[in-house]
Amino acid sequence: MTTRTLTRPLLAAALCAAMTVGLTSATATAELAPRAPVDGASGIGDPYWPLDGNGGIDVTAYRISNRYALDTKRLSGRTSVELTATQDLASFSLDFLLKVSAVTVDGVEAGFVKTDGGHELRITPAQALLAGSEHTVVVTYADRPGKYAYAGENNWLANKREVVTMNEPHMATWWFPANDHPLDKAIVDVRIRVPKGREVISNGELKGRRTGKTSTTWHWRADEPMVPYLAFFAAGDFTIAKGTRKGLPWLVAVSQGLSEGDQRASMRLMKKTPTVIAGLEKDLGPYPFSVVGGITTSLDPGFALENQTRPTYPAVGGSYTSLVVHELAHQWFGDDIAVQGWRDIWLNEGFATFMEWRWTETHGGRSADAILDSYFDNVDASSDFWKVTVADPGAAKIFDSAIYGRGGMTLQALRNRVGNQDFWKILRTWIREQRGGNGASEEFEELAARVSGEDLGSFFTAWLRTPTKPAETADNGLA
Repeated sequence: MTTRTLTRPLLAAALCAAMTVGLTSATATAELAPRAPVDGASGIGDPYWPLDGNGGIDVTAYRISNRYALDTKRLSGRTSVELTATQDLASFSLDFLLKVSAVTVDGVEAGFVKTDGGHELRITPAQALLAGSEHTVVVTYADRPGKYAYAGENNWLANKREVVTMNEPHMATWWFPANDHPLDKAIVDVRIRVPKGREVISNGELKGRRTGKTSTTWHWRADEPMVPYLAFFAAGDFTIAKGTRKGLPWLVAVSQGLSEGDQRASMRLMKKTPTVIAGLEKDLGPYPFSVVGGITTSLDPGFALENQTRPTYPAVGGSYTSLVVHELAHQWFGDDIAVQGWRDIWLNEGFATFMEWRWTETHGGRSADAILDSYFDNVDASSDFWKVTVADPGAAKIFDSAIYGRGGMTLQALRNRVGNQDFWKILRTWIREQRGGNGASEEFEELAARVSGEDLGSFFTAWLRTPTKPAETADNGLA
């Protein structure tokens, strides 16, 4: 009702009052009435990939039991998903690409169907799930993961002698059903059965091996919750080395599919892992997990990835210490502290890039400030490098070089702006306050201002939210 229709103000006021009383009574009655269970949303709410994650559930653990046939590239198995309903649910989804043969909820057969192009596994339990209740969902499946793509990605990396599940932002859904978004971390327990004589490497600690006449089942478990894309396994022929440094167990592996020279060089690089961790701890504080390691694959992925506790690398040789620094820095920035949303990716890549620069300046190379100046002086203002909005780059540009380079530059410029002491206090406070959780760019910006006591609004606007080259004073943190 608008004021143009009120020809009698007193009558209108009385009617409004009566309507208010009626609405209040109706609202009270509605609140008392039981609400019908709903179908959980097919996405967690990230605008970059609307189908990633799911509404209405919070996963606490994945217990994965798979068999992988290297010769046929066929994966079969079942995953037990332990979850809590966060609302009354008539149905809910998990993200999964493979063909499913059965689903149970708490041991009772459940209905299921693939939706949204086959990415969503919509599950309808025999009885609705009540908000706050805990459940165990078991999904049984068998398929060839290599035939599937999602969001333009075909991420299964395998030949007939080796497989490794490494990719970002999506990988889990090619080998286990998941709530596939960084907002939902969970414990991951992995059992992989492969032909006898082959090795399996995964996250965390090797809990055991069981060998039969023709096959071996390898059991790995990580003690700390992780984001689904950080879970991985590799199977094939690997040389394994392990040890302990200052109480921290480490395990590294190198594919025997590489040439002998590449194997030796890769093993030298992998064995730098505990030394790099010790160096990073001097700046960042204690390593956030209970084990560490790395693995080099022969499959030539073209990139390295920060799988939690055990990053995966291509065969790049023993001189690429900076790559190990980058991936191990991610154990703090990206793994322990995951992004709130994919737009916050600079908090992963910019921080890991900056820690590469920091390693260089503390090991006889250029200072991080000199690297900042080099970028600023040598990259022309017309370059596409400056046209990316770092704090919200869009799905197509989350791994653009600007996210790495300008992300690292932002941190060094911040260091110049607030001073060395406050800068490292900011980073350590961020690690302490966000530990085991998620972080958004706005949260980091607020923390930096709080710790430093400075107004940093225009500074972060220039570096993170303006798709142009910052002013010349910005390389000294004066923007």
